[in-house]
Amino acid sequence: MSARHLLVNVAQRSLQAMFPGYFFGAQKHNHAADFGYPNQISFELAFDAYCRNPLARAAVDKTVGKTWEDNPFLQEFQRDGTEGGDQGETKVETDIRQRFADLRIWQHLAECDRRGLVGAYSGLIMRFADNQPFKAPVTRVPGGLLGLVEVIPAWEGQLTVNEWDTDETSDTYGQPKMFSFAESAVGQQKQPRTFEIHPDRVIVWSRDGTLNGRSALEPGYNALLDMEKIRGGGGEGFWKNAKSGLSLEIDKDAKIESMAAAMGVGVADVVDKIDEQVEGFNKGFDKSLLLQGIKATPMQVTLPSPEHFFAVAAQSFAASWSIPMKVLIGSQTGERASTEDSEEWAKVNMGRRTNIVVPAIMTFVNRLEKFGILPAKDWFLSWTDLTESSMGEKIDRAVKMADVNSKQPTGEIVFTGDDIRAVVGMEPLSDAERFRDEPGADDERDALGDPENDPAAEA
Repeated sequence: MSARHLLVNVAQRSLQAMFPGYFFGAQKHNHAADFGYPNQISFELAFDAYCRNPLARAAVDKTVGKTWEDNPFLQEFQRDGTEGGDQGETKVETDIRQRFADLRIWQHLAECDRRGLVGAYSGLIMRFADNQPFKAPVTRVPGGLLGLVEVIPAWEGQLTVNEWDTDETSDTYGQPKMFSFAESAVGQQKQPRTFEIHPDRVIVWSRDGTLNGRSALEPGYNALLDMEKIRGGGGEGFWKNAKSGLSLEIDKDAKIESMAAAMGVGVADVVDKIDEQVEGFNKGFDKSLLLQGIKATPMQVTLPSPEHFFAVAAQSFAASWSIPMKVLIGSQTGERASTEDSEEWAKVNMGRRTNIVVPAIMTFVNRLEKFGILPAKDWFLSWTDLTESSMGEKIDRAVKMADVNSKQPTGEIVFTGDDIRAVVGMEPLSDAERFRDEPGADDERDALGDPENDPAAEA
C-alpha cells in the first residue's frame, strides 16, 4: 500500500469514527444520535414521561378510563347453560360483589392496567390470610373470600425478578422463581414495604401475561420529545423576547478612567461592575440600567409559528396509540367527526379489553379459585359493551323508524312495534298487553286468570 493510500485509509477511519453512518458508502443515519433520542426506552424514561408530559398522561389515563368506563360483574354459568344474571344474582355472586367492593378490587385492577401501559409490565400482589410469609408458596387459603386480605398494584420498577427457574424439567422453566418488591423504589412513595415474594402471590399484568412486554409509550416516545423541544423552545424564545438579553457596545471615545470614577470603582473592576448592573437588570421586568459611554441594544429572537411542527409530532404520537386526535387533545370541530372518532375509540378499547384486560382478570380469578378463595365454578365476566349505543341514540333511532312508517303513502308498516321496541332494548309486548285497551280485554284476562283480578293470587 502506498503512502498516499495509507493516509486516505487513516482519514476515512477517523471520519467514520467521528461521524458514524455518514461517510463512505453508509446508507443509514443514526437518527437517535442525530436528533437526541435515547437508544432504549427504560422504565424510568417512560415513567418520567407519564408523570411530566401532559399528552403521555392523557393517552394512558384516557385509555384506562375508557376501558374501565364501568366495572364488570363476576358471574357463573348455570347448569342449564344460562348466564347467572338471567336468573338473578346468586348468593355466591352477591358475596363476591360485596367483598370485592370492600377491598376495592376493580379499582386496583384498573390501576394495575394503568401501570402496565406505562411499563413493560405491572404486577398485582395478593396478600392472603394463610399465616405464611410472602416468599412462601401458596397451597390452600382458609376462610373463603375472607382469605383475600389485600391486593397491591406494583409498577415495573417496584417488582423485579430475583431468581429465574433454570431447571429444564420444571413446569415453570424460564419463568420467575422469586420476585423482589420495593414499594418506595418508584416515584415519591414513602411506604417501607420491601420483601421477597413467591410467584403464587403475583399476577403479572402485560399484553401477553409475561415480563417480555414493552411500554405503550415507547412507539411514540420520540414524538413526545419533539413536542417537548417545540413547546420548551417556544416558551424560552417568548421569554427571551419579552426579557431580551443585551448587546453592549462601548463608545470609541469613552474613557475607562472616567467610567471607573463614575461607578466609584477602580479601573480593573469596571467590567465586574458592568456585569453586576446587567445581572440586576435581567432579574426583573421593572429594572433600569444606567451606563456611561456604553450603548445597550436588546437582542431579539425571531420565532417561527410552532403549530404546524407541534401538530406533526402530536399526530404521530396519537397514531402510536390508535387514539383519535380529538379524543387525545379534547377538541371537537364537528358533530359527525366527533361521533365517528368516539365510535372508533370505543372499538379500540373494546378490543384491548377483550384481548388484554379480561384475560388478565380471569388469571386473577383462576388463582383465587385455585387457592380456595372462590368456589370452583364456570366463572365469566359480565361487562357492558363499549360499542353499544347510548339510550339517547337508541331513542333517536326508534323515532326515525316510527317516522318512516308514518311517511308510507300506502299505510304500509315497514317497522313493527316489536322492531322499534327491540332497538331501545325492550322486550316485545305480550298479547294481553298489546290488546288491553280493546273492548272485552278485561273479560278475556279474567278468563285466562289475570293475576291482577285473581282473588287467590291476592291472597
